[in-house]
Amino acid sequence: MTSSWTAPVADGPVRATVTVPGSKSITNRALVLAALADGPSRITDPLRSRDTLLMTQALRSLGTGIADGPDGSWDVSPAAFTGPVTVDCGLAGTVMRFVPPAAAALASGEIVFDGDEYARQRPMRTVLDALRALGAQIDGDGLPFTLTGTGSLVGGAVTIDASASSQFVSGLLLSGARYERGVRVDHSGKPVPSMPHIEMSVQMLRAHGAEVDDSLPNSWIVQPGPLRAYDWRIEPDLSNATVFLAAAAATGGEVTVTGWPHETTQAGDAFRGILEQMGVTVELSGTGLTVRGGGSLRGVDVDLHEVGELTPTVAALAALADGPSIIRGVAHLRGHETDRLAALTTELNRLGGKATETEDGLRIEPAPLTGGLWHAYADHRMATAGAILGLVVPGVAVDDIGCTSKTIPDFTGRWDEFLNG
Repeated sequence: MTSSWTAPVADGPVRATVTVPGSKSITNRALVLAALADGPSRITDPLRSRDTLLMTQALRSLGTGIADGPDGSWDVSPAAFTGPVTVDCGLAGTVMRFVPPAAAALASGEIVFDGDEYARQRPMRTVLDALRALGAQIDGDGLPFTLTGTGSLVGGAVTIDASASSQFVSGLLLSGARYERGVRVDHSGKPVPSMPHIEMSVQMLRAHGAEVDDSLPNSWIVQPGPLRAYDWRIEPDLSNATVFLAAAAATGGEVTVTGWPHETTQAGDAFRGILEQMGVTVELSGTGLTVRGGGSLRGVDVDLHEVGELTPTVAALAALADGPSIIRGVAHLRGHETDRLAALTTELNRLGGKATETEDGLRIEPAPLTGGLWHAYADHRMATAGAILGLVVPGVAVDDIGCTSKTIPDFTGRWDEFLNG
């Protein structure tokens, strides 16, 4: 049982400059591609969090060499994947959906995949059925499941419904060059959410020398061939940075996140425009991204289909706004670490808010909030949403702040330093 953490209340407008750890999405893609490459690669400034450490543990258990550099980098040396071994996916979608396609391409022997209790409820059948169609031998339709590798995979064309997660597409693409026939992934169904994450996968594949054709909508082709070694420097995690920027918006303060890239495929970059719609001043400079709050927050009507991971942060700010907000296009969040739409509705209303779950999102109306227990549901973004609200609502206690270790190591220490530095 984890003891609750009382979120600190800001004693005035928050003014700070903060450096956030590297991107989880880029770090875990870089690790997979480096493990599949034709020679050693170095990953500089990686995120070291539960999700990325689960990825390194998974790849090491399969045979990949990952050495810690003195500067915090990882030196990755590819090697044959062999079993028998059990891979712990934790609650990391990138591990459970990216490592099986790689193991299908390279592994010999029996590989068992399992994870946290809630991970067993997350949708996996799409990627497992796709791998079976491409020639893999897999027993099971969700965690736990067993992949019996033969050292290679035929590959070819496969049609999937990726409307529940873009990770289904990315997982197949990242390993596709190592399949004998490469891979062609066609999507059939409702629109794929979080398309920037697929574009991230495509760009990173190209950096490793892969030939990728994404010229047709809902279709991606990766030609067979070697992936060359490539040294990565990981960008700051922009989605994690939004929690700190939200503090400026919530308290009328000024926060700068250093190192914010001027060009990126990270979904978190969209937060700039959302803040501007809420009446917050945003400035991108050579130093980083600066957000200046002031006055009341405006309600917004936003479609977050492409950037659903921002929903908890946006919902927290919407609960503090002076007008109603509508968040659309995020029905797929019902299959994330928890059902984020039900969780946000329940927890906001528990604090006196007025939130309603819609078919594909949320409606949040102004209401006075009071303190109380905020349940995180083992979901890192739910936990940080509680921290944002706690800045201006005394007595908000997050029941499991430790789940933030998924993407932000030592969140409570960073948050205290951020508020008091």
